[in-house]
Amino acid sequence: MDIKPLLGLCGALIAAITSEFNDQVTSVALSDVRGALGISHDAGTWIESLYVSAEIIGMAISPWLLVTFTLRRWTLFAIALCGVSSVLIPFSPNIEAINALRLLQGLAGGLIIPLVMTTAFRILTPKIRLYGLAVYALTATFTPALAETVAALWTDIVDWRFVFLQTIPLCSLAGVLVWYCVDQDQPKYERLRMLDWRGALLLVIGVGALSTMLYQGDRLDWFNSRVICVLALVSAITIPLLLVNEWFHPLPLLKLQMLGRRNLAYGVLGLFLFVIISQSGSTVPLRYLQEVQGYRPLQSNLITLEIAALQLAMLPAMALLLDYKQVDSRLVTIVGLGFILASCIGSSFLTVYWNRDQFYIWQLFQSIGQPMVVMPLLMKATNTVTGPADGPLASALLNTSRAIAEATGAWFLELIDRWRNALHSDRIVDEAGQDRWRVIQSNGVLPQYPPPLMSDGRLRVPGSLQALSHVVEQQVTILSTSDTYLILGAVTVFLMVVVMTLPVRAMPPRIHFAKH
Repeated sequence: MDIKPLLGLCGALIAAITSEFNDQVTSVALSDVRGALGISHDAGTWIESLYVSAEIIGMAISPWLLVTFTLRRWTLFAIALCGVSSVLIPFSPNIEAINALRLLQGLAGGLIIPLVMTTAFRILTPKIRLYGLAVYALTATFTPALAETVAALWTDIVDWRFVFLQTIPLCSLAGVLVWYCVDQDQPKYERLRMLDWRGALLLVIGVGALSTMLYQGDRLDWFNSRVICVLALVSAITIPLLLVNEWFHPLPLLKLQMLGRRNLAYGVLGLFLFVIISQSGSTVPLRYLQEVQGYRPLQSNLITLEIAALQLAMLPAMALLLDYKQVDSRLVTIVGLGFILASCIGSSFLTVYWNRDQFYIWQLFQSIGQPMVVMPLLMKATNTVTGPADGPLASALLNTSRAIAEATGAWFLELIDRWRNALHSDRIVDEAGQDRWRVIQSNGVLPQYPPPLMSDGRLRVPGSLQALSHVVEQQVTILSTSDTYLILGAVTVFLMVVVMTLPVRAMPPRIHFAKH
């Protein structure tokens, strides 16, 4: 097989990894970035929110546009947009410029990620095309797990500016590989006459309002905020209109009729739930280590690096396993979900004494389970595509679902944190108040933990009441984190039930795509 197309695929993969780093690494290093740029917490929340909103829009429109402008030209444009918008952020004069560049950065990320799947199916022969899915799966499992290590490298060792400047070498390499190794097709500019401009407008307004509401809702106290009420109303009106428009448009951005194919509908739902569940292996443990143990990224990165490293071996291994007709992809998925469920249950027993070491065994379960879920999921979804014209449309549905899941996952974790934090805080403070003589004054519950006040009401040591408040906050965070693991475990069980409703066998894994 000619090595040149494979290098083109590597270019698209490097670009996708770069765009994922722009999202995930910035999220991990956000505190350092805000501090360096002099941005307050509330203003800093828009750095993530705007990126995800633009990313969803980019993932929805990219497959349609790449067919119109050709894969090579559209990929080069997206890479250039990603590189330029990222490099300018550290030198921005004000928060408005940063927000505008983050919008462009998120749009570029959304444009790039669907190109990996399209490039893989275009250049790989049917016998090895399943490995193209493994390449795409790297963006869903490998890159988010590696983000903590990259963030630790830039913020704690090199310089925070490289959170954004890392795109210079990566985008340059990706652009060169795509330029020289991806064939140039004939553009189809006549498609622009049938541009779904109404759908694009509704997509920008509806999805932008929905994702902003999900990201900013907790900070603005949800429906007690006029802004959130307006965003909810806008999304409730425009999203149904978008779905109706896409259903009847002759050349839509999102061909909803394809969801009538059972395996593709399963892929859209499964990828949505998988992105939410996978946070149990990255966001949740890192949040615990940072809030309870005070870890910096350099200290906590090894637990997610474990997941990232094993993906390089597990994803090709899953592609090889699923290539055997005797293997039931449904069974592989259930076993993988079992590993993730075991990880969630095991991690839910965390205590104040847990540090990085206690997470290693449960992260190992995550690193085994995630590729066992995502590879069969992608295989079954893409096997429903019967012709070259359906490829970009299926890619749009799958990637839009994935992008929306990121915003939904952030909202879901904040919702759990808000509800369970309030419950545990009320209960702990209430118990301390009912037994305040022992807990706060007198002799204390345990000899090694003396109460903050003396029997006459004086402070035992300076700052002792603040220390008690800190201990209460620690325990609230621990209990809420445990509940988060159990709830994500329940979502995992739900996905297991969905898998069990599928036909016993998947379609043949060696799928065939013609050139787009």
